[in-house]
Amino acid sequence: MLQSPPWSGTLPAPKSRYSGRMESVRIDKWLWAARFFKTRSLATEEVNKGHVQVGANKVKPARELRVGETVTVLQAQIARTIVVKGLSGQRGPAPVAQALYEETADSISARLAQQEQRRLRVEPASAIEHGRPTKRERRKLQAGLDARWSATLDD
Repeated sequence: MLQSPPWSGTLPAPKSRYSGRMESVRIDKWLWAARFFKTRSLATEEVNKGHVQVGANKVKPARELRVGETVTVLQAQIARTIVVKGLSGQRGPAPVAQALYEETADSISARLAQQEQRRLRVEPASAIEHGRPTKRERRKLQAGLDARWSATLDD
């Protein structure tokens, strides 16, 4: 009768990143999975530019992100402060991605205030009284400049 070795059953099962719950995931991968950026390379670029912070510190793309950490993401000049609620290394449907984080109340109010300010901002084209010059007016302007700034030598 064969006996099993004394160490069988006493060793813990090897941990795999893809089995069970994840403890941490790269921040660039998580930003992509949470649908903040369309591609992972865009997420990596934004992290490298310093547009992503964990806590109050700028991070590198390989930084491991954990549940409960606060992340600040700057997108289109709008800062969003979020709390990580779940981890995923795979990009899934939008409802699943939205369950990975929760935006703070301060961030939501600041974002809505910025959107309202942008909506009420004056259109730059309305500052021009007469609009764009016509083709004839542009030619007159150019003719005046050509006469004044000629590069030819006068004999």
